[in-house]
Amino acid sequence: MTQTIVDGFAFCRQGEQREGSTPVAKLSRLAADAANQQGEIHWSFQGGRHAKGYPQLQMSVKGEVNLVCQRCLLPMLHAIDTQALLVLAQDESDADATEEALDDESSDVIVGSTTLDLVQLVEDEALLSLPLSPRHTTCPDGGPAVGSEKPDSPFAVLQKLKK
Repeated sequence: MTQTIVDGFAFCRQGEQREGSTPVAKLSRLAADAANQQGEIHWSFQGGRHAKGYPQLQMSVKGEVNLVCQRCLLPMLHAIDTQALLVLAQDESDADATEEALDDESSDVIVGSTTLDLVQLVEDEALLSLPLSPRHTTCPDGGPAVGSEKPDSPFAVLQKLKK
């Protein structure tokens, strides 16, 4: 089994790499949002240094999770495929200063630790990638496609009454 608790700063300093897979059932917060606990999340981390010298983690998260369609209330498969660049800071005030110094929307600054849980970062990223209101493109029960039904404007309704 891959070790998932690491010293974040040493991991970055030494340019370490970890990868693995975690069942959705073992990710309690993600499983709570899912229609069922089937599926697996594949992840990888690469430690290194940011161009400005800060410790950083390149994270990749991929997998599939079953969600509940908010239109038909049936399960639907949602693919997760995301990458993130995490810059580590010593504490909250250092994180604020680092974020200001980087002024870069493509990276996120987090507080690192000597007991950094990689699987928790994976679960956080997976949760952030979920749609706010999951919906099938076309529901299996033959419901309309997203955005295909456009309500009549009030003026069109009045025009019909006028005739």
